Amino acid sequence: MDKMKKDFSPTLLDFGPVQIFLARHFGFCYGVENAIEIAFRTLEEHPGKRIYLLSEMIHNPQVNADLQSHGIHFLQDTHGHQLIPFDSLTGEDIVLIPAFGTTLEIEQQLKDIGIPVEKFNTTCPFVEKVWNRSAQIASNDYTIIIHGKPGHEETRATFSHAAFHNASVIVRDMAQTQELSKYITGEKDPASFYESFKGQYSKGFDVGRDLQKIGVVNQTTMLASDTQAIADYLKDVIIRHFNLSGAAVAERFADTRDTLCYATHDNQTAVKGLLEAKADLAIVVGGYNSSNTSHLVELCEERLPTYFISNEDKILSAKAISHYDFHLKKERVTPGFLPEKETVQILLTSGASCPDAIVEKVIEKITSYFDISLPLEKMIAQFQ
Repeated sequence: MDKMKKDFSPTLLDFGPVQIFLARHFGFCYGVENAIEIAFRTLEEHPGKRIYLLSEMIHNPQVNADLQSHGIHFLQDTHGHQLIPFDSLTGEDIVLIPAFGTTLEIEQQLKDIGIPVEKFNTTCPFVEKVWNRSAQIASNDYTIIIHGKPGHEETRATFSHAAFHNASVIVRDMAQTQELSKYITGEKDPASFYESFKGQYSKGFDVGRDLQKIGVVNQTTMLASDTQAIADYLKDVIIRHFNLSGAAVAERFADTRDTLCYATHDNQTAVKGLLEAKADLAIVVGGYNSSNTSHLVELCEERLPTYFISNEDKILSAKAISHYDFHLKKERVTPGFLPEKETVQILLTSGASCPDAIVEKVIEKITSYFDISLPLEKMIAQFQ
């Protein structure tokens, strides 16, 4: 109903003894929905064909398990390690490129086998938008700074596409951005760059030459505010180092704000709106290796106890919850996560790769521990 997406206040599901504040925007984005739709349509239209996914379609275990149960096999894991060798493929096979996209090198390998990559490519249009913008600024000789996680499939793909056009380097976070800035200003010996950024710069990268003109793009699942902060920081460094003002700034620093993914931004902004509600705790649902979901957790953790779960089964009872600590990279059980009070208030959201049905099951599981007068289906009917 909010066509302009200006309202980021949460929806209150008031069950009496438990109130659940649901983020205004959560769950599947366009890119994920489109990728899954293409995958299942491919299965329907090509019975009897061997159908593979280059790697996980999205970072959600339920979705990937569903695809595998329908006969789709994964060629690689999320880190790019081979599960099925490419030399076992033939030109008759179908290989789906996941929503994250892939590298130009892998695309070429598949084409050399005779596999029509373009026909079964589910790369998110907003990821491709980043690639296109990278190519555009590269044509004007800007070096491309990519804000992303170096091992993430999307970052590897974006780096490959960017590096094809011009010098490129990946920065993980603000700390590494500040490190990079010292090579721009000459505060650090250029020779140390190659060790500090090992595996994160393009072939032939020259510190003295390639940090004179820059533009920042991102892995679309990173925190939009972090990417913007990194771009603003580097822009300020460029302005001060080269003593620039006015139109001259654009000669050294490319404006790339239009590459931020709207869906990532909306989900993150909706969480900020969600956090304005008074609550006892937050639950974030999604795959544990999902970058965009982990950033929603980060936002919530700043304000209140937050539990990152993959599905409703992680809520063990009214007394305990098994949740993922993405800082320590492991699950742990927290007892007494639901406070004993007259009305428990919970914030709830999910990542862009989490099906809405899982969120619904989480709500059902939570409300099952309370004596509620209005079942979920009747609550939903009030909003239709």
